[in-house]
Amino acid sequence: MYTPNRKHVTLFDKVFDAHVIVEREDGQCLLWIDRHFLHEGSFHAFNKLKERSAEVARPDLTFGIEDHYVPTRTRDLGRIDPAIRGMIEQLRGNSQRHGVRRFGLDDPAQGIVHVVGPEQGLTLPGLTIVCGDSHTATHGAFGAIAFGIGASEVAHVLMTQTLWQKKPKRMRISVDGELTPGVSAKDLALSTIARIGTGGAVGHAIEYAGSTIRSLSMEGRLTLCNLSIEAGGRFGMIAPDETTIEYLRNRPFAPKGEAFERGAQYWLALASDADAVFDHEITLNAAEIAPVVTWGITPEDASPITARVPDPAQIPDPARAAQVRDALDYMDIKPGQSLTDIRIDRVFIGSCTNSRIEDIRAAAAILVGRKAKVPGLVSPGSMLVKKQAEDEGLDRIILEAGLEWVDPGCSMCVGMNGDLVPPGERCASTTNRNFRGRQGPGSRTHLMSPAMVAAAAITGHLTDMRLLMREPVPARD
Repeated sequence: MYTPNRKHVTLFDKVFDAHVIVEREDGQCLLWIDRHFLHEGSFHAFNKLKERSAEVARPDLTFGIEDHYVPTRTRDLGRIDPAIRGMIEQLRGNSQRHGVRRFGLDDPAQGIVHVVGPEQGLTLPGLTIVCGDSHTATHGAFGAIAFGIGASEVAHVLMTQTLWQKKPKRMRISVDGELTPGVSAKDLALSTIARIGTGGAVGHAIEYAGSTIRSLSMEGRLTLCNLSIEAGGRFGMIAPDETTIEYLRNRPFAPKGEAFERGAQYWLALASDADAVFDHEITLNAAEIAPVVTWGITPEDASPITARVPDPAQIPDPARAAQVRDALDYMDIKPGQSLTDIRIDRVFIGSCTNSRIEDIRAAAAILVGRKAKVPGLVSPGSMLVKKQAEDEGLDRIILEAGLEWVDPGCSMCVGMNGDLVPPGERCASTTNRNFRGRQGPGSRTHLMSPAMVAAAAITGHLTDMRLLMREPVPARD
């Protein structure tokens, strides 16, 4: 267990040690789990419970969210693929059978799990949080230990509210300085991944620190921690501060009144000690970060929009040169061409990475008064985000620009729910992965921020959104 008199302790250590029930000689620790989020894919784990005639140990700490496979253009299950309907109905049946709170399609708070958890106040500093989804690291933006787990682990947590884990190494990524106009948390994340690679943080828990991180909104911090998994880290964390506290105040599931104030005092103490020792340290200068896009088939294949596509013939490392050559072949991109010469076929704004109100506002600020040259889809992260965006008139800006405004869900990020990029087409996307066929068989994905996606929609090619920021915005009719 964590004790206050220990020295050189990191944020991760403090939260991890406070949840250890027992430690084995091999270093494996049995952790208590504070929050367990489920989605439609959890039916495998519930089947294991059924086989053992077992019950959910703590239904009060378990929450079901319909998000991964749900349709975004209809809420009528009778009009969707029977296989997807079956998974949704299984989650509903399992939730009812075990007394689990569910955020379903008929719930005004429904949305993507990694958006719903924070906005409902289910995600709190100092908690352990798991979900059968790799991007669960998102919740670490609040100073929680949050990570994705597999189907057998989901079943273990359902039956015991515990999980065996071995403490990883600790990495600190410090960013100082002020981000220049037009540069977002997504650009910061992709720049970091491009620098350290998709395996750079393997075996580590990442803590983000520095003046740049402290200046980010909670939405920006969520985006940054979300992408920790793409750098190879299973965990991404940011120490709680006043920004964290004010975001959580009055959230539905957060403590209330005096309990909240006591909690806030504890949360603000969850910071790495000044002399904390990390296994690996990385430092970045915020002023050197520009708007970024990916050109290849992993998130590390990323460059500033002002750059050119790398030429594998100029890369001395044969293995890396082969990777780049393979990526450019799949993406149908020529070595050395300007990134801004790459034309796109459609755009997508959404996913657990970039679908919050700040993201919708950033895209709308570029789209306002302009017309898109390509089709596209905008899917807000939750029904609450959708309502707020509509109250602010952002949906009208998006629709007038010629893009679709649909309901919340994982949508085109995973290509499992009818929202697909057709084979051979190129999509400018706010999602987190640009793997081969990620958004549909044969699809080609370029990752970037919401404002950069909006700029690509307006011009029809990868574009430095800062140029559109300088242009006069056409008057709206």
